[in-house]
Amino acid sequence: MLTIRATSQVVLPGEATTHWSMSFGASTMKIGTTIRGHRLQKGLSQGDIEKKTGLLRCYLSRVENGHTVPSLDTLSKIATALDLPISQFFAEDSLHRDLNAQKLSDDELRFLTQIRRYSSNLNESDRKLLLAMVKKFAATAVR
Repeated sequence: MLTIRATSQVVLPGEATTHWSMSFGASTMKIGTTIRGHRLQKGLSQGDIEKKTGLLRCYLSRVENGHTVPSLDTLSKIATALDLPISQFFAEDSLHRDLNAQKLSDDELRFLTQIRRYSSNLNESDRKLLLAMVKKFAATAVR
């Protein structure tokens, strides 16, 4: 059974923030966080998704931040833009667990995604050289 749940948190008197989550059976999924994670993993901006789906960037932001629950039709558009099956948004062992286990910030995830994208065109020798350079930079970095 699919349930949609809203929780409110009062920020200032008279103002409340509503966070939406979807439950499938006993497991609760935060659909917006899942969408953001897949989008960043693919190195896409909200603007990129806007161009592919026709959904406004501000709407995508509201979905990702849990302020709006998208319809299944909208989820389908987002899934198509991310080249994912719609079921991926509801998978318990999806990107969610990987990201939480690694505890990467959005900036770190974006950086690693770019490295992966650009390094895919490199041959093995160039990859080893790049890794050696990164190790050297890390060893000499001021902390």
